[in-house]
Amino acid sequence: MTDHETFNLGPTRLACGVVVPSLHLAYKTYGQLNAQRSNLILYPTSYGAQHSDIDWLIGPKGILDPERYCIVIPNQLGNGLSSSPSTFADPFTHGRAPTFSHLDNIAAQDRLLREVLGVERIALIYGWSMGGQQALHWGALHPDRVARICATCTSARTSPHNKLFLEGLRAALTADPGWNGEWFTQRPIRGLRAFARVYAGWALSQAFYREELWADAGFTSREDYVTRAWEGNFLRRDPMDLLSMIQTWIDSDISDNAVFGGNLEAALGAITAPSIIMPSTTDLYFTVEDSRIETAMMPNAELRPIRSNWGHRAGNPQNSHEDLIAIRKAVDQLLAD
Repeated sequence: MTDHETFNLGPTRLACGVVVPSLHLAYKTYGQLNAQRSNLILYPTSYGAQHSDIDWLIGPKGILDPERYCIVIPNQLGNGLSSSPSTFADPFTHGRAPTFSHLDNIAAQDRLLREVLGVERIALIYGWSMGGQQALHWGALHPDRVARICATCTSARTSPHNKLFLEGLRAALTADPGWNGEWFTQRPIRGLRAFARVYAGWALSQAFYREELWADAGFTSREDYVTRAWEGNFLRRDPMDLLSMIQTWIDSDISDNAVFGGNLEAALGAITAPSIIMPSTTDLYFTVEDSRIETAMMPNAELRPIRSNWGHRAGNPQNSHEDLIAIRKAVDQLLAD
């Protein structure tokens, strides 16, 4: 038994040029489409997350209201539910899985909306981190189909500093003795724990740890927080899937396609949907300054930083009520307009 549905796209040519014999997209729907099919909110997943990890904010008092909107969470390719290294059959096993691009995510989601749900225009795309990257790809590539965007702690093009952070994560994971240069010959427990500890240092701010805000989330110590919240989270995941999503993140660039030819200003200028871009003031890798530069190139966007000590996690505020209120206010404003 599963708590989601699966859309089989059949043989599919990916942006990297590889043709896979079968591609599938796992998704979960919350709420109902109206008669006009005009109330759909698309909510793509973030790094390492599946729909059940991020649907906590869906509810009448949450950020996204399923009583008024039909909310669809498509699981990004590589996350273990949609097509991923861990789900492929030969010859795409043992390090041979193709590289996924956000172009592949958007193409699969586009087909889901058209062919399964019969939706032409998206009322709102809401996304955090890699989910926000997908939202901005949608806005640039399909401006006539996106009515509004709210993107938290994200970027249109992965910055050089962000790439270095990701390369560090990859290095920590592949330093495990089970890595043979192409795949893992055994479950990389040491690598996953190192990966999680490195991630925990980047994802929260210095103030978060100094002020012991982990206690607000129910943890008894910093070590308890890192062990249960971070090691526990990533030990659930397939390591090849984690590496796959890292590469998708590193390569993320809304201008890297035939439409824009690498011209980031043109790609950002194509996003005509009213948008609110919400970096966290203490995010260590999706910085306010990077968002400021990108938002200035968007013709109908507002930069609205989240003033928070929760670092990158301010954009996914499961344990920070003030940050939740700030994001909900932005979403409500966009939908009211």
